[in-house]
Amino acid sequence: MAEAHQAVGFQFTVTPDGINFHLSREVLKHIYLSGVTSWRKRAIQFKNGILTGVYPASPSSWLFVVIAIMSSIYARLDPSLGMIDSIRKMLPVRFSQTVLSAILFATGLWWSLILLLRFTLKVLLSYHGWIFEPHGKMSSSTRLWMSLVKMFSGRRPLLYSFQASLPRLPVPSIDDTICRYLESVRPLLDYDQYKNMEIVANEFKKDQAPRLQKYLWLKSWWASNYVSDWWEEYIYLRGRSPIMVNSNFYTMDLLYMIPTHRQAARAGNVVHALLQYRRKLERGEHIPVLTNAHRATANTCPSAVCTSVFTRLSVAPIDEKNVQHRTNSWKHLVVYHRGRFFKLWLYYGGRHLLPSELEQQFQCILSDTSEPQPGELKLASLTAGNRVPWAKARQKYFSEGVNKTSLDAIETAAFFLTLDDEAHGYDPDRAESMDLYAKSLLHGKCFDRWFDKSFTLVVYKNGKIGVNAEHSWADAPIIGHMWEDILATDYFRLGYTEEGHCKGDINKGLAPPSRLQWDIPKACQEVIEHSYLIAKDLADDVDFHGCVFEEFGKGLIKKCRTSPDAFIQLALQLAHYRDKGEFCLTYEASMTRMFREGRTETVRSCTIESTAFVQAMEDTAYTSEQRLALFRKAAEKHQNMYRLAMTGAGIDRHLFCLYIVSKLLDIESPFLNQVLSEPWRLSTSQTPQQQLNLVDIQKFPKYVGAGGGFGPVADDGYGVSYIIVGENLITFHVSSKYSYDSLCLQDSHRFGQNIRQAMLDIRELFSLKEKALNLFVKG
Repeated sequence: MAEAHQAVGFQFTVTPDGINFHLSREVLKHIYLSGVTSWRKRAIQFKNGILTGVYPASPSSWLFVVIAIMSSIYARLDPSLGMIDSIRKMLPVRFSQTVLSAILFATGLWWSLILLLRFTLKVLLSYHGWIFEPHGKMSSSTRLWMSLVKMFSGRRPLLYSFQASLPRLPVPSIDDTICRYLESVRPLLDYDQYKNMEIVANEFKKDQAPRLQKYLWLKSWWASNYVSDWWEEYIYLRGRSPIMVNSNFYTMDLLYMIPTHRQAARAGNVVHALLQYRRKLERGEHIPVLTNAHRATANTCPSAVCTSVFTRLSVAPIDEKNVQHRTNSWKHLVVYHRGRFFKLWLYYGGRHLLPSELEQQFQCILSDTSEPQPGELKLASLTAGNRVPWAKARQKYFSEGVNKTSLDAIETAAFFLTLDDEAHGYDPDRAESMDLYAKSLLHGKCFDRWFDKSFTLVVYKNGKIGVNAEHSWADAPIIGHMWEDILATDYFRLGYTEEGHCKGDINKGLAPPSRLQWDIPKACQEVIEHSYLIAKDLADDVDFHGCVFEEFGKGLIKKCRTSPDAFIQLALQLAHYRDKGEFCLTYEASMTRMFREGRTETVRSCTIESTAFVQAMEDTAYTSEQRLALFRKAAEKHQNMYRLAMTGAGIDRHLFCLYIVSKLLDIESPFLNQVLSEPWRLSTSQTPQQQLNLVDIQKFPKYVGAGGGFGPVADDGYGVSYIIVGENLITFHVSSKYSYDSLCLQDSHRFGQNIRQAMLDIRELFSLKEKALNLFVKG
């Protein structure tokens, strides 16, 4: 009970001689420091709010405008054209009317100039011509645009400075969307199927589309983004199936390195790095990501919800978001270890716990030998199973008493942390090491991750780490941005002692973490077990293969004068055709972060050009020169489609929103029903690396990330995540389901090998061309 006595800062006792007061100076000191920290945060947020609110101007520019106006008045000039005199007549006070009216006019003029600058910057950021220009070439208009953006961007921006200047996501025209859709399905349909689809599409374009489009136009002008809120609600929160495997995704540790094999020490450093990252985020100190064309995209940094605590709440008929305010968030985290839940405070004396103090706390949990309470071991499987049983159990068993208190502790925690009792990581001598590592991060044991939290940090007993992230609040680049910063801070800024411990001294005054208490009746335990069995069946059905491709990477692909992403996408098309003997609808995620609140758009990678190239690769009648020409044509087509998606001219989000409007208006559309029911049998995504360039990979070639992945979107399809790391490494994360493999139609390992061979075969086309050129030169 030592921690209970330490928590008492004020006591009194009544005696015959009177009342004796007892004050604990240590506790009062901590209270004072906590107050100072809280007010310091508010001051920083207030300052940043002002700086962001007046961007691209600065607060000091107001004083400059006021001085200029006052100087003109004393020089007997009236730049306001009589407005100052009109303001002076309306003022109720007699004292210094001229001065006050001049200041009011100057303030209005200053604010008007800010709005003009902001509008000008928004117009400039709406220009996307630069992205369609050939690589290595730049037109004079783009050069002028770059200069203007740099000039109007002004001082060094804060994280959210560009938010008000980012343009809205445009609504594509119906004609463009229908035309591009028909073009995308042409290689997947026979002649009769395509003609029938043309008829249905044209009927939709003529009859229903104009009305639906008007509502989208209205929403695009009213809302910040006409897609994002519906995408979050209908794609993520309304789903009633498990989010484990089906929605959540994972991110791995560095591929080759483990800085320490001490589990508690690694957890201490990483948690402290997360606290530092969050502090910078809260203060707006992360710089908005700028492209090589000086295009500002503040949204590529984590969104504002990252500074708060996000938890998905399972309620019927749609899940809700629980976002805790900044001032009340990130005070504690909840740790899971061997079936027990612990609450760990992150602050001491008005400051974050140091890495050594956190290691000490985690070691206390690892050394705890207490047993789980009844129903506690598999409690988290409620978040892994179907959403409806979890919503009902939450309402019935977790709405009052100790269960509500403990559940609130989890849902208000900064994040969820699992001290895993397994060892994982990439081992070149174990072919299945990446596969097991991926499955562990994606679903674990189905009861040792809290899948509703924004993310679960997993720390393995050998020191390896990883993250399981909930998808509705953020996409992979957001987690990737955070993860790069965390890993760099862990390795290069914090470091470890020679014995593998965190640097710093032990604090004996810290109270140990406390156990969360549960009172789970038998009926609730049955619900927990049922959810666990559903989740386990789903987890056991997932097949994973991790492929570390070290033969060549981005550096060599660029020497071939082609886009690395297009190269890989065409290799995936070739690999899939060899695996299944047919083409399929292919999903590649692209970002729309050039627009306010932008998230993702779909690139339909299976095109007429890509299928022609694949067929040529499988037909011995084609020469290498012909195949290479078809490859370049397909790669150029893919790059153009990617650019269109990035600049708001994609088709799938537009069709999705038209479908939502049709359902809200109770309009039945055979065309939209057909489009939205088409399965994505090949779902792909490139996880961005080196967004921050905190580590010089040329100097530290072993400090490269292993990337991350996700489960298959279709039961009879593949999910492929690939990460282009540095100049010489690409990692692939391939997923599928065993239940659709009774006829050996799909296998993640086989598909991974097909990807490797396809990459090598395409590279061989360029090698043959180089050999032919060398022979020609020698001849």
